[in-house]
Amino acid sequence: MAALWSTISRVCTVTQGLRRYGSPAVAKMVMKSDPFEPDGPIVNTEIPGPMSRQLIAELDTIQNTKAVHFFVDYERSQGNYLADVDGNVLLDLYTQIASVPIGYNHPRLLNALTKEENRATFVNRPALGVYPPRDFNARLKNALLSVAPPGLNQVQTMACGACSVEHSQKAMFIAYQRRRRNGRPISKEEIQTCLEGKEPGCPNLSVLSFKNGLHGRTMGALGVTHAKWPLKLDFPVPDWPYASFPTLKYPLDQFIRENRIEENRCLEEVRERIHAWDKRSCPVVGIIVEPIQSEGGDNHATSYFFQGLQDIAKEYEIPLMMDEVQTGCGSTGKFWAHEHWNLKDSPDIVCFSKKMLTGGFFFKDHLRPEEGHRIFNTWLGDPSKLIFLEEVVNLIKEEGLLERVEDTGSYLLSGLCDIQEKYPGLLSRARGVGTYCSVDVKDAETRDTILYRLRHKGVNLGSCGISTIRFRPTLLLCRYHVDIFLDAFDSVIAEFDR
Repeated sequence: MAALWSTISRVCTVTQGLRRYGSPAVAKMVMKSDPFEPDGPIVNTEIPGPMSRQLIAELDTIQNTKAVHFFVDYERSQGNYLADVDGNVLLDLYTQIASVPIGYNHPRLLNALTKEENRATFVNRPALGVYPPRDFNARLKNALLSVAPPGLNQVQTMACGACSVEHSQKAMFIAYQRRRRNGRPISKEEIQTCLEGKEPGCPNLSVLSFKNGLHGRTMGALGVTHAKWPLKLDFPVPDWPYASFPTLKYPLDQFIRENRIEENRCLEEVRERIHAWDKRSCPVVGIIVEPIQSEGGDNHATSYFFQGLQDIAKEYEIPLMMDEVQTGCGSTGKFWAHEHWNLKDSPDIVCFSKKMLTGGFFFKDHLRPEEGHRIFNTWLGDPSKLIFLEEVVNLIKEEGLLERVEDTGSYLLSGLCDIQEKYPGLLSRARGVGTYCSVDVKDAETRDTILYRLRHKGVNLGSCGISTIRFRPTLLLCRYHVDIFLDAFDSVIAEFDR
């Protein structure tokens, strides 16, 4: 643990030979992992180029296109490179908002698509809650339960991250009410009033979340989301409590005392909110938190904070839910980011999506509903995604991809620190675990300009928070790719220092 946080909080010094490949043990992590990848980015036009702009204009007659960056040629995209419709090829360190685990058009996934035994699963999308396919149990075990956090023996598939959070909250509400009934059967009054949206059938309950957290765009998920105003403006949301998430000072090893005070302040705020909402007769029945606040600015906390948060949850006998939608599936060098925090026990619920290719959540036995149709929708995900996920999980294990992520991530963070050291007026707070890295820019306008110029040098990256650049590469990223990025990044940042 100390070594991990030493990496995150390292003193950023300029070192000779930064981009060395190291020992033979990491040789396979160095060079590009896909023989079909291009040797580097190719930029022929402005981005978006003329064909992208034409397609965006056509699409705009049908739907809002304000968020569209450019149109993609997915057939030509390969490995860590994303090709657009104008012939540009970008090193993609954003990967569909953190959703591509083993690169574009990986042969193992293409092969799985063509296998005869998989055809029926792709063609006939079953309603999994009522008509699951014959091989569904095996798929769940091979693709999901084989990587489940220890102690979480139950799993429920869903279509996306937001609905995974939504239904996880339902599981907490159901379990809380079942405990309150203490064996009493559901009453006729509860059945009738729930259809009217009134108590006691629809009780006044809450979930505690954190400032700058983002858990999805559906209505229940918005109740625990506190980042990005366009997501919430004009929508009615429940009046649920939220506490401060720690704002750490960097380098961590130089601000140990200050950061401990900050984390204790936030933990005490959690307790205060639980008591305050209990007095409102709206008890907190669960806590939801991201291991790293992603959309809110790549905000980290130490293991001390998460261990304290779990202690509070156990004290009040409420579930602790880890939202690993963006952090799960290996990006931090462990399969689940919360594994870094040395918790005394597994979280009660772990949500997933994005790199996991299917949505869903793992949960402990006591959160399992007793009645059918309580955690339910027509499809409950898509079993074809489990076919792909099984290939991803097998590749992670066979190729030692978590070790690669750890090595490449350390190399990437070193490079970010090096450039930050050269340009302290522009960059600050370089941080990360595995390849889940980020760096802050002096303001949002400069950050956005940097991202625009990087794209025209052949590197695609994303933003989050107020002025943060975030990295969300594939698990196959190598030092070779990091060198390409660092050279482009250094040249772009140097333009601001003239």
